[in-house]
Amino acid sequence: MVAPAQRSARFRELISSGVVMLPGAFNALSARMIEREGFAGCYLSGAVLANSVGGVPDVGLMTLTEARDHADAIACVTSGPILFDADTGYGGPDNAARTVRTLEAVGVSGIHLEDQEFPKRCGHLSGKRLVPQEEFCEKIVAAAEAKTSPDFLLIARTDARGVVGYDEAVKRAHAYLAAGADGIFPEALETREEFERFSRDVDTILLANMTEFGKSPLLSADECGDAGYNIVIFPVTLQRVVMKAAQEALRVIQTQRSQRSIVDRMQTRQELYDLLEYDVQAPTG
Repeated sequence: MVAPAQRSARFRELISSGVVMLPGAFNALSARMIEREGFAGCYLSGAVLANSVGGVPDVGLMTLTEARDHADAIACVTSGPILFDADTGYGGPDNAARTVRTLEAVGVSGIHLEDQEFPKRCGHLSGKRLVPQEEFCEKIVAAAEAKTSPDFLLIARTDARGVVGYDEAVKRAHAYLAAGADGIFPEALETREEFERFSRDVDTILLANMTEFGKSPLLSADECGDAGYNIVIFPVTLQRVVMKAAQEALRVIQTQRSQRSIVDRMQTRQELYDLLEYDVQAPTG
């Protein structure tokens, strides 16, 4: 297993050399596939943790223990950087500090914390509420001080654009950087022009969220890089594709009473074993 500090250092190197695409893994097997397909690292979404692991909506129901176990399973079978969505930090400043220590210890390379009230809501839904700026800055200070490696990436996510407007998002971003954040995640920007404007107004490491069915346009990674963003996440893409395929397969079985017609759409046994690096040959000698 790659040491946590090595993953964090590698993440910083990647960010400094160009835009980094991080598909969202929904379990350890999908994380293996992300790495096998040539991506430098993966993203672990709080929504996916709630949906795929907990089977519940993304409303702050998951615990730090569940987050740690999810991250640990993925870190054990991958070697690249892992960026984790730590929601609101599972509590106040002390909780945020513990979140950093806990997730860094199992191999997470960076997290983002958000300035929503608890219980949080998906960043692309209406009805979000923000905590006071000063209160969130205290959480950022505590989280920054808890880092073991200076390379561990602490990103502050602000949901202000969708609650009180663009100017407040910029104002809060600068305050969070002053409090010790390494970068900013401006959630739910609504146009390509806003993405470009934000990168001019906030000169730091920036994360662009390319989630489907939300308020933001689906820009390519190259377009995000040209706009000044260092990290592009695709948080729920794999979960959505897999769940749609699973639904279609179940309907075939329900109606045809067999899976024969969809075998050609499946990952084969050998492809699975190759992904798992499982040698089925019996030992000799």
